[in-house]
Amino acid sequence: MSFNKLDMDTFNQIREELLGTWPTGQGLELEEAIAYQKTIPESKNFAVAMQRASKEGKTLLQPRAGVALIPDHIELLKYLETEGEADLLPTTIDAYTRLNRYQEAANGIARSLEAKTSLLNGFPAVNHGVPGCRQVTEAVSKPIQVRHGTPDARLLAEITLAGGFTSFEGGGISYNIPYAKKVPLKKSIDDWRYVDRLTGIYEENGVHINREPFGPLTGTLVPPFISHAVALIEGILALREGVKSITLGYGQAGNLFQDIAAMISLRELAHEYFLREGFEDYELTTVFHQWMGGFPEDEAKAFSVISWGASVAVLSNADKVIVKSPHEAMGIPTKEANAQGLRCTRQMVSMLRDQKFLVSEDHREEIEQIKREVKCIMDAVYSLGNGDIEAGTIAAFEAGALDIPFAPSMYNHGKILPMRDNDGFIRVFNKGNLALSDDVMAYHRDKLEERAKAEGRKVSFQMVTDDIYAISKGGLVGRPR
Repeated sequence: MSFNKLDMDTFNQIREELLGTWPTGQGLELEEAIAYQKTIPESKNFAVAMQRASKEGKTLLQPRAGVALIPDHIELLKYLETEGEADLLPTTIDAYTRLNRYQEAANGIARSLEAKTSLLNGFPAVNHGVPGCRQVTEAVSKPIQVRHGTPDARLLAEITLAGGFTSFEGGGISYNIPYAKKVPLKKSIDDWRYVDRLTGIYEENGVHINREPFGPLTGTLVPPFISHAVALIEGILALREGVKSITLGYGQAGNLFQDIAAMISLRELAHEYFLREGFEDYELTTVFHQWMGGFPEDEAKAFSVISWGASVAVLSNADKVIVKSPHEAMGIPTKEANAQGLRCTRQMVSMLRDQKFLVSEDHREEIEQIKREVKCIMDAVYSLGNGDIEAGTIAAFEAGALDIPFAPSMYNHGKILPMRDNDGFIRVFNKGNLALSDDVMAYHRDKLEERAKAEGRKVSFQMVTDDIYAISKGGLVGRPR
């Protein structure tokens, strides 16, 4: 299938204007940044670590973490790689930077210096600039990734890749629709095309950079087929611009059976659609996100949720697991709590390392069901775009043929209502305008009716509400009390 990368004249024109929007971007030379990346040892390259894990059948551990000041952030990351035994390190970006509000981030740094503690909820990488980022990446021994939530991440990508980070998370859909309200989808996809082209330029100059679309989306009762469709689209758009190392993700839904089926189907679908688009020279890996919804406040109960997610990650052969902490219900975790979540996960990963999940006929049926649902969505995207996936994606969201549950974006219909069936699988109660076939919806309705009959009530919106709070209250399915 033919497609054109963002041409270099357009890229350079955008780049010149972009780097001039904030002082730390001015004078940033791409040739010097590429040369610097080539000095980073292979042991600290994220793409290499992910590919090696995939070949060796290992599940690598990565937390989320980020604070405002460089010395404190380095201390935090060093603690997580030693006391927490993390295989991969993050740098979570603060909320002001995610919204491109760099002056407010600068004010947050100043207040943090005065208070001698972080008053931002992440690391303001754009304000610290390339020298500050290099202080961080040079201070640790493990591969390190930028994690954020930014609809327009172009300047952040320029500075952090030049700063020695070897993986960059996000995408034009996954870091817009679930995160922002008023950002047009076409704008975020165009802005992320720049990020992917930048990554492709590094690749073309011998620097291996990993890209990871954000799998969990809103993290709340997201049916696997929806997050899979978004992952496939963002993966294809990244590969088009020259990305070679792509990690597709999925957020834990709660039912062991469905979660493993989802991870298996994600890998199979990615190869199917990437090859369909004409790509062969790529490295596909997967990431499993531990439970993204409400956590129990009790630490002992929280560790149970963490352990469950760790187990599913290993049994589904995920190449990486994003680890939660026992303080999830209380806000930003301490470094000690973050390390506890890592060690808890490490124990589960170690115990399950040599155990295999045998895929039964019933399990294969769920895998194929997810694939049928994804095909419905992807067929609609290709049809609406007359074969072009970018145009089709924008049109699909406009029509509601692709719809993300509980997302704040005004460019998302938000009509889909998911809920759990009697076994805890996430099904669709109200599809809105989702491009699901009649036979698929009949399957979902039958499954939900089974639950309603078991609980002695009608299928209703109350079940959705009950399910959202179920795990924080000690269950999975929101049963009536």
